[in-house]
Amino acid sequence: MNKLLKLVSKLETHISDFSKINHEISEVNIGWHIVHSFLVITSVTKSIVKSDPSNFKKKFSFKAFYVLLFKKFPRGKAKAPSFTQPQQELTEVYIKEIIQEARLSLDSLFKAQKNQYFTHPIFGDLQLRKAIKFLGVHTNHHEKIIRDILK
Repeated sequence: MNKLLKLVSKLETHISDFSKINHEISEVNIGWHIVHSFLVITSVTKSIVKSDPSNFKKKFSFKAFYVLLFKKFPRGKAKAPSFTQPQQELTEVYIKEIIQEARLSLDSLFKAQKNQYFTHPIFGDLQLRKAIKFLGVHTNHHEKIIRDILK
C-alpha cells in the first residue's frame, strides 16, 4: 500500500504540466493520464468496499498473472472504460478534485477486508492484495507515460 501512496504523490507532482502532450508517446495530455489514474483508483476502491466476499470467483487469468508478475502493462493495447476517462474539460481545479476524491477512497481501502475484491473486465476477480498490486502497476504505467511525455 505504501508503494501505491508514493505513486499517488508522484502523480500529483505533475499537475502543473497537465496540458503538455507529445503525440509520439500518447494521444492524450498529461492531465488525462493523471485523471484517468485517479478515476481508476476511486472506482476500484468503491467496488472493493461494496463487494461481498462470498461472491468472489477464483479463476486463473494468464493476463493478470503476467501483468502482476512483471509489473508492466503493454502500451496502447487496451482502451480505458468510459467511466475511467475524464468527463469534463481538464483544469487544475478539476484534477485536484479528482485527486482528493481518490485519496478519500484510498482511506476506505485501508479498512477493507482481505477477502473483498473487484472484478476487472479482462483479469476477472482480484482480491484486495492483488487489487492493490494492480492499482500500483496501473498507476506506475501512467506515471511512466507522463515521464516520457516530459522528456
